[in-house]
Amino acid sequence: MTVACAAANSQQRAAHLDYTVSLANPSQHLVHVKIQIPPGVAEHDLQLPVWNALYQVRDFSQFVNWVRARSSAGQPIAVRKIDKSRWHVEGTEQGAEVEYETFANDPGPFGAQLNGQHAFFNLAEILMYPVDELSSPIRLRFTDVPSGWRFATALPDSAVGEFSAEDYDRLVDAPVEAGTFQESDFDEGGGHYRVVVDADPADYDMRKIVSMDRSIVAVETSWMNDRPLNTYVFIYHLPRTPTGGGMEHANSTAINSSARRLTENPEGLADTTAHEFFHLWNVKRIRPQSLEPVDYTRENYTTALWFSEGVTSTVADYALLRAGLLDESRFLKHVAAQIKELEERPAHATQTVEESSLDAWLEKYDYYRLTQRSISYYNKGYLLGIALDLKIREASQGKASLRDVFQWLNREYARKGRFFPDSEGVRQAAEAVSHADFASFFRMYVAATDEIPWNDCLNTVGLRLVKATKTVGDPGFEATPNFSMPPSVVSVTPNSEAERAGMVVGDSIVEIGGQAAAWDFRQELERLQPGDTLSLRVRGHAGERELGWKLGSRQEVEFQIRDVDNVTPQQKARRVAWLKGESQPSGDTHP
Repeated sequence: MTVACAAANSQQRAAHLDYTVSLANPSQHLVHVKIQIPPGVAEHDLQLPVWNALYQVRDFSQFVNWVRARSSAGQPIAVRKIDKSRWHVEGTEQGAEVEYETFANDPGPFGAQLNGQHAFFNLAEILMYPVDELSSPIRLRFTDVPSGWRFATALPDSAVGEFSAEDYDRLVDAPVEAGTFQESDFDEGGGHYRVVVDADPADYDMRKIVSMDRSIVAVETSWMNDRPLNTYVFIYHLPRTPTGGGMEHANSTAINSSARRLTENPEGLADTTAHEFFHLWNVKRIRPQSLEPVDYTRENYTTALWFSEGVTSTVADYALLRAGLLDESRFLKHVAAQIKELEERPAHATQTVEESSLDAWLEKYDYYRLTQRSISYYNKGYLLGIALDLKIREASQGKASLRDVFQWLNREYARKGRFFPDSEGVRQAAEAVSHADFASFFRMYVAATDEIPWNDCLNTVGLRLVKATKTVGDPGFEATPNFSMPPSVVSVTPNSEAERAGMVVGDSIVEIGGQAAAWDFRQELERLQPGDTLSLRVRGHAGERELGWKLGSRQEVEFQIRDVDNVTPQQKARRVAWLKGESQPSGDTHP
């Protein structure tokens, strides 16, 4: 390459990409985008990601109505579509402007939405990128903003509605909320935190949310002995319609909870917040090598979601315990419930947790979510986090714990700008902090489907797993949630009351007992007893209809975690340390 060419390429890479996003048409949910491409090469391919926020290919190009381009002189230039989500533009050597219109009405933390109330964008779902300019710095400007709207995002801002990013990856890892939201903030441990809520003020207490966030931030930054940021943004949507879930980002999170669920289960918001905030480290900075670099054009496979997602939930529970937002009794009930969930899925004997991680891209399919077909890397990953923690404590005589694993990974990988080698990297970290061999643990429970020896693990903290049978209501069908989608019926028991009432596979459950069905619909069903009447509104090939029948009964195994007989002082000491997420003090480490 000549010096002149090298200089030209360097100048090209240093040029900004300018995006202008118009919010002029909220009533029709239409977003108008302009991309100003700097002078340089004569042609570009423009790509709209096929996935973002969820491990699901959702093909955001399905919403693009049209694409056109003009030269720097204002003359139309040809735009040719190459595949379902890529366009080719020629005549750009002097610069060009590409514009297009896209529909945005997918609510929740995983979507992009523009309406009369607000706008929320996961930007990868609406912004194309020139394939050869992926690393170029970016300026983003919003125009035609409705009167009274403000913006909340972790992106650096230069003026109202104007933001910048080092490159496309950083741009789309910072969602944007715009509207008339309520806002508060707080400082903790040297960091500044914004709390943004889009909801009816009657449906929440901002002071309680801020207090919760402050407690979680203080506990998790202390637990990691690290604060990898100066500012962070919590974005909450609390609509009165069914919703749920959270999405992590580099310096922010977006979390949805229905107003009804917030009232009935306020701890649920703390649980989601603790999980999403800990992603600040796990997956965003302590990141599997298999997820790098991000490829927006296809599935990105990893065997490590059991750790990046599941064990994040383990740490979230430890954080809630440390913050006083969860007590020992409820924590142990939750662990027992997670064990039950895994045991009741026949697929736990056939699908490993690494395979479940790889198969995350199949979760959008109803059949895949059947209990005999798959397990959840969230569920088994959570349990592996508990088991791994207890085994590390046992092997190190209480001197090391899961906390040390995360601090080691943070020190050896995140702070050095490196990515860990999936499950093998977690094993290396466990062995480094415990000075013990964990090859068999990872071979049996991570890479294979051996049963986790719960009583061996729990005995070290004076606990045991107890099974008992009980009679419960049998609805006669199985349904599975799919994030924000209505639960979908995936099986109906032959000759059951559900079948006689007219329920069929493929029905979506719209309402349960007059209330809109959400992703946590199973909790509604579990409240019903044998003989209770179940009333549903469903939608399917036979149209929308009301169904009702009396529940039958079935035997179910119940799991409880209880004290062993004659708990020793050493077991008690280790349990106290475990519930605090800490190593044991010197002098209390002998079993």
